[in-house]
Amino acid sequence: MLAIGKQLTAEQRLSKAAVDIMGNPKYVALAGILMIGDRSVDEDYPTAYTNGRDEVYGRTFIESLTDAELRFLVLHESYHKLYRHLITWRWMYDLDAELANMACDFVINIKIADDNKDGWAVMPQGGCLDVKYRDWDSSAVFNDLRDNGLPPKGQTGSGSTTGTQNTAVGHGGFDVHDWEAAKELTPDENRELGREIDEAIRQGALIAGKLGSGGDRDIDELLAPQVDWREVLREFVQTTCAGSDYSTWQRPNRRYVSSGYYMPSGISEQVGELVIAIDTSGSIGQQELTAFMSEIKCICETVHPDGIRLLYWDTRVCGDEKYATHEIDNIVKTTKPTGGGGTDVECVPKHLIAEGVKPQAAIVLTDGYLGGSWGQWACPVLWCILDNKSAKPDTGKHVNIKSRDM
Repeated sequence: MLAIGKQLTAEQRLSKAAVDIMGNPKYVALAGILMIGDRSVDEDYPTAYTNGRDEVYGRTFIESLTDAELRFLVLHESYHKLYRHLITWRWMYDLDAELANMACDFVINIKIADDNKDGWAVMPQGGCLDVKYRDWDSSAVFNDLRDNGLPPKGQTGSGSTTGTQNTAVGHGGFDVHDWEAAKELTPDENRELGREIDEAIRQGALIAGKLGSGGDRDIDELLAPQVDWREVLREFVQTTCAGSDYSTWQRPNRRYVSSGYYMPSGISEQVGELVIAIDTSGSIGQQELTAFMSEIKCICETVHPDGIRLLYWDTRVCGDEKYATHEIDNIVKTTKPTGGGGTDVECVPKHLIAEGVKPQAAIVLTDGYLGGSWGQWACPVLWCILDNKSAKPDTGKHVNIKSRDM
């Protein structure tokens, strides 16, 4: 029960802010997210934080905020949960905790600021905001901060939202992110949290549609059907490695089936070497690498290539590992990733030419934020692009991958 005729407590103001957000037509779709986890007040904590499920707010901090600022803060923590930031971007935290926190905050704050030019929600002082990062994702912001440093404090950016603030409180901004607590969630807890978030997104979008309140493009994107990258990868390798040593009618050639013609497909008992080129400029974490290489190993059990040439690259090829057919089973355990500089994939095809390598196909895992062109390739190439839907290779085929799907 809210107090009447006297000042509201921090708990009451926090509850009121959440109710206000759910009652705003712009945020109807967030109602389910707002009800996930616990929302509590801490007597001693200086600002606020979330572990991706629960939210904690400092009492003194709440008391220092206006209602509009408190609404902004609750929205901010809710978007951390909606985007699964503390799971998706764990690799960034492992590289640089402060910049990881700030990268996620820059993405969220510009969205909330853009949605609230009427002042209904106002960013608290000390937040990370720069119009430069409008429509960027957190990994792109993180890499930019690492390469170019923080934007100048007080700088006015271009666009409709002006005034850059980047004063750090704790680990950057007006809240922190409890990555360690997020890491302590068990696999079952993570799966359950993922199910809760997915269900909340769907229910919120359904309610928003019924009320005619319009859609949130970020939520619409989260609901959009996703292509299974594993299927694309498997199809690419099997199609590319279909040779012509002899033909079989048992497996019709799918290239002609859609036209009503049944032709034999080629089968090769001699599949050449496959090149797997991994971007180690900082965007690919151990979880993603393990999942990717495990899938490659399974595919190799079907096509039986002569071998795998595993390359790690940033602005140069930093690691070149060769695996014979009988060694592929151990590739996940024995590989030693190396690198960590900039990102220039042109070095990979140049390396192949210099080494005289003529692979049957190449598969590149990267975030697609390249310092140069997509390179000149002498073989079929599949780009597996991590967390960057804006990347459009001008050569070969590509598939988009989300970290949380690996």
